[in-house]
Amino acid sequence: MIKINGLKKLYGDRTVLDIPFLEIKKGECVILTGHNGSGKSTLLRILAGTENKTEGDVFTKGQIYYLPQQSLPFNKSVKSNILYCLEGRKAEKKELCEKILDAFNLKHLENKNAKTLSGGECQRLALARVLCKNGDIILLDEPSSAADSEGRSLINKLICEYCEKAGCTLIMTTHTGDYPSLKKLRIIELCDGKIKADTREDDGYDA
Repeated sequence: MIKINGLKKLYGDRTVLDIPFLEIKKGECVILTGHNGSGKSTLLRILAGTENKTEGDVFTKGQIYYLPQQSLPFNKSVKSNILYCLEGRKAEKKELCEKILDAFNLKHLENKNAKTLSGGECQRLALARVLCKNGDIILLDEPSSAADSEGRSLINKLICEYCEKAGCTLIMTTHTGDYPSLKKLRIIELCDGKIKADTREDDGYDA
């Protein structure tokens, strides 16, 4: 669960976020939309704890995993990058790693140094490293911005599958209007740091 009261973020004398109240329930899937500079990424960073708020209260409950727009891989092979994030016995980690490589279409790149990947490939790897965890709250900042149309479709599919299986709370930013077809989908539009619209789709919500 996430609850925000009187949140403000200022850079100098410029207000980049002004959210009097926002509550996101456990299991909700929220898409944050809005033009560049609307405050989407700033809000995610505050929720993730990587950026300080200026005013207000932010309450989160559960393990949070955050994927920024630019996530740098380790200077190791793709396979090693994934293995590093897995827990359990060696044999279990190896088996799970193979499944992840296949699911994220990274198998053919497993021995390649992750630093040499293309933008879209690097985003798939970064997403794989986040979604291999059992997080309660998943924060994704433009997770498919560098991918081509095929890559975006795969990423959206994988996010859907993960959320359905894990029952986690998801907050994902986009400015393209391209996002996963999720159950319990809620779309929040930000404009100049304020909530302009907050709508829920019927699928997955109780009457």
